[in-house]
Formats: sequence, C-alpha cells, structure tokens
Amino acid sequence: MRDMISLVVVLTVLTAVSGGLLAAVKNGTELRIEEQILKYQKAPAIKEILTDVTNDPLGERFNVTSGDTALQVFPGKLADGGTAVAFETKGKGGYGGDVGLMVGINTDTDQIIAVRVTTHSETPGLGARAKDDPSFVSQFAGKPLSDNLGLKNDNGSIDAMSGATFTSRAVTLAAIEAQDLYKKLKPEILKQIQ
Repeated sequence: MRDMISLVVVLTVLTAVSGGLLAAVKNGTELRIEEQILKYQKAPAIKEILTDVTNDPLGERFNVTSGDTALQVFPGKLADGGTAVAFETKGKGGYGGDVGLMVGINTDTDQIIAVRVTTHSETPGLGARAKDDPSFVSQFAGKPLSDNLGLKNDNGSIDAMSGATFTSRAVTLAAIEAQDLYKKLKPEILKQIQ
C-alpha cells in the first residue's frame, strides 16, 4: 500500500512539473510566434492589398469582437481620404486543409479592393497557384460585397482554377466568410477607425 501511495505522489509531481513547463514554454513563445505570423504571413499580403494607404496598417491594427466572433483588423487611410480595412479569414475544404485569405475592403464603397492567400497546404503546381499566381485571386478585385463570391459551378461569380477545384472552393468560402464577418462587424470596425 505504501508503494502505491509513493507511486501516485511521484506521478502527480511529475505531471504538475510537466504541465507547468509546457505552460511556461507556451507563454514564453506565444508573443514571438504571433510576431512571426504577422511579419511573414499577414504583412506581405496587406502590403499587396493596401498599396495606396498613407498610414501604417500593421502598427494601427486593432481587434473587434461581437459575441463569440473576434477579428484582427488592419485599417488603411486611402490617398483619396477614404478608408479601407484588411482582415484574414479561413476557408475550409482545401485539398490540404484550410486556406487563409487576407481580404481588403473599401469601407466607403463596400467593395473588395483585393484578396491574397496567406496560408495553405495545397499541392505545389495545382492548388498552390492560388497564392503564387494572382490571376485567380484578381477575380475578387472590385466586387461589391453584395455579389455571390462562390464559384460559378455553385451559382457564384468566380471561375475555379483548372485542376484545383477544392482549393478554389476553399478560397471562395474564405471570401464569403469575410463578407459575413464584415457585414456583422462593420459598425464596430467603423467606430475603431474614427
């Protein structure tokens, strides 16, 4: 009986120490991981989308929440005096998993400025073209948020990439999610911009 109690005490101590170490590593690296994602995934996409801004969207970013929805928003002040925002959504159902999409929206006209793929695990030469070849994502530029951003096969307005239907559909699902989030959070976003 005494051996059993000793074993339980030792296992409890080991579990507590392991849990504490894991929590410390997570807390110690969380900020650095977030900075790396911002620098290498989001910043290049934002730079390509918000080309005509007079401010620093990365430095002025803010979070918006509504209910259980949270969004990191990158505001842009356009050269013509207007405003724009960029934010990232995820499209489910890509061939290799979720596809991250940064969407830029002109808040004055409610039109998409541009979109760029930020993250994916798609097949090189096929689905990966969504990020490497801008001809597919350029179809979203100038579209009003009232448009159906689905694939033409799904009664939408976007042509799928040849040989990459799963990836194309994941990108359009991310764009549709961006439509929904923007419509839901627009009042909060506009409050933060002003």
